[in-house]
Amino acid sequence: MGKINREDMLELTRRMTLKRNCFSRIAGAYLDEEGFVDGTFNKHFQNLSAKDQQLNLDIAKAIPFSDTNVQLREYSFTEASRKPGSIWQLLMALKECGLKNDAMLDVLYEEFGKRYQADGAYAIYFFYGSYDVPLKASDKESLWESEEVYQFIICAVCPVSGDYEPGEPECGFLFPAFKDRSSDIQRIDVFQAAGKFPNWEGLEQ
Repeated sequence: MGKINREDMLELTRRMTLKRNCFSRIAGAYLDEEGFVDGTFNKHFQNLSAKDQQLNLDIAKAIPFSDTNVQLREYSFTEASRKPGSIWQLLMALKECGLKNDAMLDVLYEEFGKRYQADGAYAIYFFYGSYDVPLKASDKESLWESEEVYQFIICAVCPVSGDYEPGEPECGFLFPAFKDRSSDIQRIDVFQAAGKFPNWEGLEQ
């Protein structure tokens, strides 16, 4: 099983603040306990109020900031699971379009509704972000030059109550994986708050 470097995750979370926000878009859906969609949203992140930005930054940050290699684990997509029409291909397309395709998002919401076992109503949040990964000098100090632009999606699934008020994330993922300070499109970092991971179809530890 691949190991996630905690420092890589902390490097990402340092860009998840109001002043250093790396997210440009947020999308999601509210589902009832039976998995039926009650409503969806898709907005530019900067159009949210400062209060709502902070609320959603906290939700997104909970995924990479979680207990590395316990709550957050690295999985590899099998060759068969990267075929046309796969979830992997859908995630790649959503990354490329920056979450701007509602039809593709609807497919993911439906898949969640079919597979996710919930005790009550819940919300699925998707965040699209980009990070200019700076070069590191031999003494590990950052240089100004950018090594690459890491474009990624964070998903967080949260129980909701009242007027769609979200609780703490229960599961989610970071895709592509951020490995060795670089994008790895053949891997995904999967989050489970309880630290209990089911057998993920098409994924290998």
